[in-house]
Amino acid sequence: MVWNNSDTPIAFLITFRTRGTWLHGDDRGSISRHRNVYGTPKLRPEPRWHDTNLARLKGESLILSARQRACVRKAVLETCELREWKLYALNIRTNHVHVVLWAKDKTPGIVLNALKANSTRMMRERRQWQEEHSPWADKGSTRYLWTFEHRARAIKYVVDGQGAELPEFD
Repeated sequence: MVWNNSDTPIAFLITFRTRGTWLHGDDRGSISRHRNVYGTPKLRPEPRWHDTNLARLKGESLILSARQRACVRKAVLETCELREWKLYALNIRTNHVHVVLWAKDKTPGIVLNALKANSTRMMRERRQWQEEHSPWADKGSTRYLWTFEHRARAIKYVVDGQGAELPEFD
């Protein structure tokens, strides 16, 4: 594996989820801000904690429709083009979005916030999201990719590792 000899990553893997689709206490396990160290186990499922978090949600959990996914796709493409970010891979599922990109001089947190904000704006402009609150869960996953191999594996995961293409109808 050839390591990038600079202190600059060559890409980011950004993932963000729709609201209410993976809460703390979920059967799949979860990660808290206090236990978020690479390689450590997820928090165990806890049905009572999950039910408490579900009760605290503002509105319903969001499963993206085909129209909403189209809005997110357009927003991500436009954001990358306007900001001159290099987009390597994009996959929009019903409950999460994966993006591999390079954004010179930006942190992945800034990139994540821009993608979520512009996706929300596009959905609102096209009347695909009318709620006051965000359609997205707080925060998201941001990973630095330091080598060409890391970037290639992230692209493969985003393009080929998410299951079959989703239908274009609701």
